[in-house]
Amino acid sequence: MSQNSEGFRPPQQARSRASLQKVLTAAEQVLAEQGLDSFTVAEVAARAGMSVGTIYRRFDGKEQLLYAVKDQLLTQLETSVRDALTSASPGLRSTFTAFVAALARTFAEHDRIFPELLDAQRSDGRDRGLSALSEIQAALREAAAPYLTEPAGLEMAARTIIGACIHRAATCRFWPDDQSWPSWAEEAAEMALAYLTSPAADPARVTARM
Repeated sequence: MSQNSEGFRPPQQARSRASLQKVLTAAEQVLAEQGLDSFTVAEVAARAGMSVGTIYRRFDGKEQLLYAVKDQLLTQLETSVRDALTSASPGLRSTFTAFVAALARTFAEHDRIFPELLDAQRSDGRDRGLSALSEIQAALREAAAPYLTEPAGLEMAARTIIGACIHRAATCRFWPDDQSWPSWAEEAAEMALAYLTSPAADPARVTARM
């Protein structure tokens, strides 16, 4: 977890790290079950079985705690994407499918949290979110480089998939599409691959190895 602009530093000792994780897990649960409007340090403390003072010794207040939750989720997203791309089989199809699946898997695990955090955007949180998006796009660009001769199409496909993933997480409870996250990921990847491999779009875009 990175240090944020408000000065929070992750603890170094194992016991303190475990205590911090307990707080962040409780904060996720409060967000998922009660939403941002009911998110308070007192609610998180009660869920974590800690005193309010214990949490305030680590965080300045609600906003810093929200940032820490968001930072942890975005770090998980970055790690999930990097690991998926590293373990993907050679070829553009395997690489891009692994990218979309990793996105969908992370959002599926926290689909009640991401929309609340997106609604709570502040300048520091927004910057952290944009940093994560840049990170995962760069990871995809590096992994797919051997299979593409022109990266512009890849950037468009990645941005479209990421945007669709965020939109689905924010709306799927109110506008369901009757798909699971894995099936959504498969179809979204196929649509993007159709664009990337379309001769009409750019005959020289894709190398021979799919």
